[in-house]
Amino acid sequence: MQNKTVNIVWFKRDLRLSDHRPLKEAVVSDLPVILLFLFEPLLMSNLHNSDRHWRFVWQSLVEMKKKLKTSGHELLIANMEAEPCFAKIREQFDIQTIYSHEETGIEVTYKRDKRVAIWCEENGIEWKEFPTNGIHRGLMHRDGWRKKWNARMNEPLHEPDLKALQTIVPDKREGWEFEEALSSEIRSENGYFQKGGESLAWDTLNSFLFERSADYSSSISAPGPARSGCSRMSPFITWGNISIKQIVQHIKNNYDDVASKRGVRSFKSRLGWHCHFIQKFESEPRIEFENMNRGYDDIRQEKDQEKLQAWKNGKTGFPMVDACMRSVIKTGYLNFRMRAMLVSFLTHHFWLNWRDGSPHLARQFLDFEPGIHYSQFQMQAGTMGVNTIRIYNPVKQGLDHDPEGEFIREWVPELRNVPAKQIHEPWMMSSMEQELYGCRIGTDYPAPIIDDVKESYKRASKILWSKKGIGDVKRENKRIIKKHVKNRRSRS
Repeated sequence: MQNKTVNIVWFKRDLRLSDHRPLKEAVVSDLPVILLFLFEPLLMSNLHNSDRHWRFVWQSLVEMKKKLKTSGHELLIANMEAEPCFAKIREQFDIQTIYSHEETGIEVTYKRDKRVAIWCEENGIEWKEFPTNGIHRGLMHRDGWRKKWNARMNEPLHEPDLKALQTIVPDKREGWEFEEALSSEIRSENGYFQKGGESLAWDTLNSFLFERSADYSSSISAPGPARSGCSRMSPFITWGNISIKQIVQHIKNNYDDVASKRGVRSFKSRLGWHCHFIQKFESEPRIEFENMNRGYDDIRQEKDQEKLQAWKNGKTGFPMVDACMRSVIKTGYLNFRMRAMLVSFLTHHFWLNWRDGSPHLARQFLDFEPGIHYSQFQMQAGTMGVNTIRIYNPVKQGLDHDPEGEFIREWVPELRNVPAKQIHEPWMMSSMEQELYGCRIGTDYPAPIIDDVKESYKRASKILWSKKGIGDVKRENKRIIKKHVKNRRSRS
C-alpha cells in the first residue's frame, strides 16, 4: 500500500504559532502536516549553547503543545539529527514538502542545512524556506536595504488558520527518541532566567510599551536599572516567540498610548539594527572564526589562561567586570553597554583574542543570536576596522553606572560592606580599612589581575590606532564598506 502523502513544518528558531509563513503555507497546501521540532544533538553539544537555551526552547514548546492540543493537533518533538529524523518519517509517509524559516546560524547549522538540502534533492522532496524578520538571503550590498526592511515590516502578518490545519504524527512505537530523553535540568524551572513562550513575549512587550518604556532612556546603560527599564524582548525575538514585524506593527497600532514615545522610538530603531547586524553575518558568516578586517590578523596572538579564566569566572579583581560576569552567568541577561565592557576588558586590557571569549559569552547570553554576537564582539574588539575604537575603563563604568555600588554588592558579596567611595577600587583600601570592612584584598576578593588599566588602555589604543593607517587595513575597510554599508548617495 502506498504511503500517505504529507508535508512537514520544521520549527527551528521560530517558536510561535502566529505570523508564521511556513505554517500558513502548510495549512493551505491541503495535505496532512507533521509539526516537528528537533533537539539536535550536534547543536545541543556545540560550544555556543547551554542548558539555559534549551530550557527556554522547551518552555516555548510546552506552550505551543498546549495551544495546539486545544485545536486537536500534536507537535512532534524528537531528540535526533535532522536527516535521520526525516528519513525515519519517510519510512511511513511520502513527504512532499518541508516548510521552514531561513536560519542565519553558526557553522554547525549552516552545514546541517546544506546536508538537508542535498538529502531533499536526492529524495525528490521540496524544501521551501521563507525569510526571517528583515534578513535577505544572497544580498551582496546594502543599497536599498533599509527600504526593503521597512517594506517587509509593513507586509501583512502571515496568520495560519489552525482550524483548517490537518495534522498527523508518525507511528512512534519504535526507533524514536522523544523529548523524554532531555535532561531534567532542561525540563526544570529556574527562576533566575526569563521563561520562554509566545504569551510571555506579548506580556513582556505590552508591559514595556505601556509602563516600563518611561524608564528606557534613563536606565539603558546601567546594569541594575536596565533589568526592568529595558524591553527584555531579546530572548523572545532570538527564539522566535514573536516576530519583529509583529512588534513593529503593534507599536504602530498603539503608539498613541505608549508610556514614552521617545523610549519606544529608541527601542524601535534598535529592531532595525538587530536585523542590520544579522544581515552582516548572513553576508559574511566567516566572522564566526575570522577577523572581519583581515588587516588585524597579526595582533593578539598571545595566550594567557590565567587571565582568561579570571575573566570567565568573574574574579579579575575589578568589581564592575566581575559583577557583570557573575550576573550574566546567573541570569542570562546583561545590558548592552556592560556586554561591550566585558568584551573590551578581555580584548583591550587583557589583550586577548576575541575568539577566546566569544563561545563563553554565547553560552551565558539567553538571547544568543549569532549574527549580533559576532558582529558586536568584533566591533568592540576593534577588528571591524571601520568603527571608532572604544576602550572602556571598568572603574569609570562603575562610577558612571553604579555610583553607589548597589549592583556590585548584589553580585560580588565579598564587597558588600565596602563603602561606595571605595567599592570601585577596593585595592586602594588600607590594611586597616580592609579589616574594618571584612574584605582583605588577595584573600577575600582578588587583587587586580593587571596593574594599571590606564596603561593597558594606552597600549591597546596605540596599537589599534596605528593599524588604521596601514595599507592592508585600509584596503579591507574599502571592501567592508562596499559590502556592508549602503551607498550614501542612495536615499534608501
